[in-house]
Amino acid sequence: MIKTTKTKTFDTDTATVVKKVVSGVFGDPAGYEMTMYLTPEGDYFLYTHGGPESEYKTEKITSYTKNNAKKWLEEN
Repeated sequence: MIKTTKTKTFDTDTATVVKKVVSGVFGDPAGYEMTMYLTPEGDYFLYTHGGPESEYKTEKITSYTKNNAKKWLEEN
């Protein structure tokens, strides 16, 4: 998935996975995945998606600061 903001492009194909959190199993309508990525430029982003009954019903990329990414990594 690719998301472009005014100044940055986040691409799950070119970034490195830092950590992946999975809840449920494939096909679980309440299941979801959260994946923290690091771009080659040193930017962090969180990719989320899940089943229709999860809190991540649609695919989304959210930009994270280094400090917020560190906090997310410690909590997950």
